[in-house]
Amino acid sequence: MLRLDAGLAPQYCDGMKRRSFVQLGVAGMGAAGLSQLARAKDNSAQAGAPKKNTSVILMWLDGGPGHMDMYDMKPSAPAEYRGIWSPIPTNVPGFEITELFPRQAQVADKFSMVRSLHHDTGDHFAGGHRMLTAKDMGVTGANNAGKFPGIGAIVAKELGSRQRGMPAYISVPNCHSIGLVPGYFGGNFLGVQYDPFMTHNDPNTPNFQIPNLSLASGLSVSRLEDRRHLNSQLDRIPRAVDRSGTFAALDRFDEEAFDFVSGPAARKAFDINQEDPKLRDQYGRHSWGQSTLLARRLVEAGSTFVTVQLSGWDHHWDLKAGMENYLPLVDNAVASLFSDLDQRGLLETTLVVLCGEFSRTPRMNDGGNGGAPMSKGTPGRDHWGNSMFCLMGGGGVKGGRIIGSTDRLGTAPASRPVTPSNIHATIYKVLGIDPTLHILDHAGRPTPTLDDPTPIAELFA
Repeated sequence: MLRLDAGLAPQYCDGMKRRSFVQLGVAGMGAAGLSQLARAKDNSAQAGAPKKNTSVILMWLDGGPGHMDMYDMKPSAPAEYRGIWSPIPTNVPGFEITELFPRQAQVADKFSMVRSLHHDTGDHFAGGHRMLTAKDMGVTGANNAGKFPGIGAIVAKELGSRQRGMPAYISVPNCHSIGLVPGYFGGNFLGVQYDPFMTHNDPNTPNFQIPNLSLASGLSVSRLEDRRHLNSQLDRIPRAVDRSGTFAALDRFDEEAFDFVSGPAARKAFDINQEDPKLRDQYGRHSWGQSTLLARRLVEAGSTFVTVQLSGWDHHWDLKAGMENYLPLVDNAVASLFSDLDQRGLLETTLVVLCGEFSRTPRMNDGGNGGAPMSKGTPGRDHWGNSMFCLMGGGGVKGGRIIGSTDRLGTAPASRPVTPSNIHATIYKVLGIDPTLHILDHAGRPTPTLDDPTPIAELFA
């Protein structure tokens, strides 16, 4: 098969040191079966799912953000529950969010809020696996290896990119779930070729560049084309006898790799310096803001699933300082993204999802972390998976809606409980993937990607 040397690159997100994203090896492909890979991309179409040109931006809040300090506040609850901040109204009647989100309050009609999400575990790794793969499978902190492909990997396998020359699945600037790289974002038994392509470098740095977009020294695009042609000639004999679809699968990956390295699409999309400085200021001149802006550029250029990594949400103590630092950054990035997508005519084709692996305890602790009360600063909140939030908007998802509710103390769903499977099914619906999709596991057995393939219907009606 064709191997493209695109220059030295940092360690890739599966921990393997490889020359570049486009050096597409066979090792990962073999796990899923190459003959199946050649047919996989058409599975949804064959199942009757409508073909769409939609994309997803997943803003991942790694560490677990608290619902009661952000999107599901309880101002009438006792002080130890309601927390430090007050809610403010939005431009949607009856829809309130934290006072630290003034810009999102102005665009709440563009997104909806699932307030009754739950998976009932307070384990970081169990929660991350359930949110990113929709599967339990016994994953815990003591058994934290990923056991199922992440949703972005499944999307990349089923749909590929929306435009030639762009990676289907990208993480900005990197991907990790609770410190695991790529963790539950990865392709797992589908193979490393379905791991997300990472930018590695911070889009907020001056002269931001992608290391994987430079050809090896002395290798021009014309010479690269000559090598590809030679490979196709050498492969002619085995192709003639192949009946499994193996070479058809390799051809597809080779074509995508060649387009990525040799074409202008990715190079242009990653050039964030083309953006108006005033727009960059609106997103925020920090890693989170510029990563979110770059995600918009990537889906606009034809990537199908882009994740933005926003880490640091494990606030067991000194919650006040942590949230007053982080929430304004999130507010600028989220509000700017929705406004920007809307102004560019991309909101109807781009679904934005904001969530983490779990939430935080409704009742605040004493701020001591085992020591004297308040010795670590203000009180904090601990791990909680019994009531969580998920923001969703765009891509055909209606804005300004609140799905479900929690009880008066925010401890559990009071109405319309929603699971990670329902979130994934909603994303599938936006993308045009059959939610009853099955993929082949390690043993070659068809396995349903979702235990409950029911999307959240109220988001579309």
